Amino acid sequence: MLASKLFEIIKNGENSGVEFKRDDIGPEQLAKEVVALANLRGGMILLGVEDDGRICGIQRPNLEEWVMDTVFGAKVHPMILPFYEEVALEGGERVAIVSFPQGTSKPYVLRHNNREEIYIRAGSTSRLATQEQQARLFASGGILHPELLPVAGATLKALDMVRLRNYLEDILHDPEVPDSEAEWLKRLTGMGFMADAPVTGPVCTIAGLVLFGFSPRRYLRQAGIRVMAFDGMDKTDSALMDEVLDGPLVARWRIDESGSRTVADAGLIERLLDHLRPFITQEQDIAEEWMRRTKKWLYPRDAVREAVINGLAHRDWTRSVDAETVSYSDRFEVISPGGLPNSMTVEKIIAGQRSPRNPLIVEVLRDYGYVDARGMGVRTKIIPLMRRENRKEPIFDAAEDYLRTVLPRAE
Repeated sequence: MLASKLFEIIKNGENSGVEFKRDDIGPEQLAKEVVALANLRGGMILLGVEDDGRICGIQRPNLEEWVMDTVFGAKVHPMILPFYEEVALEGGERVAIVSFPQGTSKPYVLRHNNREEIYIRAGSTSRLATQEQQARLFASGGILHPELLPVAGATLKALDMVRLRNYLEDILHDPEVPDSEAEWLKRLTGMGFMADAPVTGPVCTIAGLVLFGFSPRRYLRQAGIRVMAFDGMDKTDSALMDEVLDGPLVARWRIDESGSRTVADAGLIERLLDHLRPFITQEQDIAEEWMRRTKKWLYPRDAVREAVINGLAHRDWTRSVDAETVSYSDRFEVISPGGLPNSMTVEKIIAGQRSPRNPLIVEVLRDYGYVDARGMGVRTKIIPLMRRENRKEPIFDAAEDYLRTVLPRAE
């Protein structure tokens, strides 16, 4: 690193990705900062710089060896391989820069005094993660799948058994459909739709309730989806619709002898698209044969469907907020709660890389045909359809708390 670049970083001060430390810091204190940064987006630690930005220089002999072995090797787990460099300044001082990317094996922990502590970054400070924040880190690292967590109070009666029987018989063609309640409990627990609870007995998992529950929001407040429409370009304009939909995610299908399928009882996905249709279609000016006016889609229908399904299938269930669809006069948006999992980036999604947050939900949606078999709907549907039909690029806005997919309206 050039000295000019170093001075620029110091001038900007500490932030969520940069930390200043003297090199006489204890190994556990330095490891705490490393863990917190790695659990966010990675960053760099400047050794030999005071908290206020004054350069004091490094004094510790064999600093690189100490950083690599005593701090990263003994105190930080799982393993992180940092990049270490030193910059010599005109006054004779030297500053060490220890940089590392966002961790891919979250959560990272500080091992100290026979304990493991999880730290997160909040602005320019590092602090112990709460239980909820720890759950998100485990989920983002692929260690915990929140979709398999039990939902208190949601017993077998919370599930639509007709829909479940339809899934086993007509979608999976299972030759052995359960006959008794005990057999259903055993099968659904084995499939991940229910889980054993030590006191109350078996209850639904998030996946089972969201996919097949009569009214999932009764037990899980963030289930369902909020549907909004505005007559302008932001939420300060008049609201044309603001409604929260509840119900099982999948439809019940009627399949005839030829194998063709029709919806016998709509699921949340079909109901959502029906609610959206008046706001994302436009009646043609010229009537066709039989004096009927056809509807023109303002956005590619399959792109809308893919964006909606992605927002529901990949949302973060540790966040107790609704997924949202919003129609504006110039664009359509889907907001899915939770940041991207497991070091995923927008660039990786566009390139076709797959890392489902809720693999069981995605697998069931794939069984029904809601999800592309390859899991590459963004690359194969949303982007090419928007380019061809709307002459616009879709926008994917990833933040710590959400992923927003924006479909701009054609000129």
